[in-house]
Amino acid sequence: MSISPFFQHLRSAYEAEIDDLASDSEGKHMLPKKLAERRKELGFLLSMLELSPEMVAVVFHQSFRFKSTTAMNHLISHESEDLPDWDSVSDTVEVLPAARPLVSQVLQQPAGAWFMSVAAALEYMYGRPDSRAAAHSDEDDEDREDADDDTREGEDEGLDEDERAARVSEKEGAAWMVEQGFDHKD
Repeated sequence: MSISPFFQHLRSAYEAEIDDLASDSEGKHMLPKKLAERRKELGFLLSMLELSPEMVAVVFHQSFRFKSTTAMNHLISHESEDLPDWDSVSDTVEVLPAARPLVSQVLQQPAGAWFMSVAAALEYMYGRPDSRAAAHSDEDDEDREDADDDTREGEDEGLDEDERAARVSEKEGAAWMVEQGFDHKD
């Protein structure tokens, strides 16, 4: 998976934004409450679509389901000026019902279609622990990951797309737990 410099930079900023919303100064879990507040501020935030897309994109945190990892991996390989707009991407992204009014509001903006592609890409990368880990690794680590992917593909032969996606999701979740300091589940 090749992530463009544009998305590498934005991914870090997006993760920091989510982390900032996750808890209050006392360490209490506040993400749902703070996301709800941020979503109510969307009208104001729309002025920042192009300037600070990561600050606006958090309104779509946990609002997408991705139908094609191939399409999303292709999307995150693009630079800002070459990014496919939402019409090209929306067939591969399911927007949860609660977020659809927000999408409609964003798409009314001149840069709305571009921004929706950015928002989907950021949320996709945030939900992939392996991509966050890859951002902090060097090329040798990426080569090892590619070799691991090739090995996993052989293990997944004969499975349908849903079963393969479930297996990948389970492996990614286990990898994330290990990164957080938990023992690997056998």
